[in-house]
Amino acid sequence: MTGWQNDKKWADQFMPPIKRILGEHLIGEPPVAEDQERNTDLMVLRMDAVRIGCRMRKADQLERCPNYANEFTIRTVRPSGMQTELAKIIAGWGDYFFYGFGHSSGAVHPWALCDLRVFRLWHSAQLVRDRGQMPGVEKANHDGSSAFRVFEFRHLPAEFLAASYGVASREAA
Repeated sequence: MTGWQNDKKWADQFMPPIKRILGEHLIGEPPVAEDQERNTDLMVLRMDAVRIGCRMRKADQLERCPNYANEFTIRTVRPSGMQTELAKIIAGWGDYFFYGFGHSSGAVHPWALCDLRVFRLWHSAQLVRDRGQMPGVEKANHDGSSAFRVFEFRHLPAEFLAASYGVASREAA
């Protein structure tokens, strides 16, 4: 199995709780008229495809560094040369980004549901402001499997967080 396949297999075990969390935030109750006139008790908040990238980290990392709950990472390099998450996001792919920590119990916390439209605008503005210098801090995985950029939630606009549990946002900073 490749590194990507191992990573995916580990992360996929958290899909049931991630789906429950997303359902709470992407499905809403309609206006009363919808219920009364159109047999509608719940509505998906958008009718077109909504693309959600999911990134899970191991909760034991929080024990070593509690501040990890206040930041998120996006992969920037894979030795295989495959396009990474950051390149796909900047290219316009993805509407939301779910980022969380998976516990051996199957629980997911802390977590954040992030608006990638807000991220793209912020990222572009940072590139202009800093004359082409990439925002965030570049780091490599210890095993050499990839590199990523670290971003702190508090540095992004408050509307970047569509929903969250246990992360510090700009408002809390």
